[in-house]
Amino acid sequence: MTATQPRSAATPADLLALSAPDLDTQFATAAVHSIPVGKGRGLAIFAPGSRLSRPLAHLTRALAWKGKEFDLSRDGLVNIVSPFSVRAIRARVGIEPSWVDNEPCIVLDYSRTSWSARWIRDEIREVAPGVFLGVVFVRRRRLPLCFVLSFAA
Repeated sequence: MTATQPRSAATPADLLALSAPDLDTQFATAAVHSIPVGKGRGLAIFAPGSRLSRPLAHLTRALAWKGKEFDLSRDGLVNIVSPFSVRAIRARVGIEPSWVDNEPCIVLDYSRTSWSARWIRDEIREVAPGVFLGVVFVRRRRLPLCFVLSFAA
């Protein structure tokens, strides 16, 4: 590893411990190999790097958002929400330039698939094998939160 190459965070727990600038670095240096397939276990990262980050992530996972299930035969995904793991809020998936840095990323576009989330665009990149870091935009404005999707090997 060179001094200009950041260490890759290997697990969702590693990512949860990072600050916002470190998460930005992880996203910027990550690659797009392929669109994931199957169920990705989700972890929302609010207040990156703070003592609140871990409890908020676990509370969100327990009560609101559990992850995303990708189905490339339908060119999309569905979010898994609520304590009962309800499948809701569909998105189209494709590889496009990122709004962060204009480099390729996997875009999760809700504009044509969900009335309630039509203003949302998520972007993800693979930061470690089977681990994807995501950023969230609402009406082209980036929100101060990230998320992680981890897929079983």
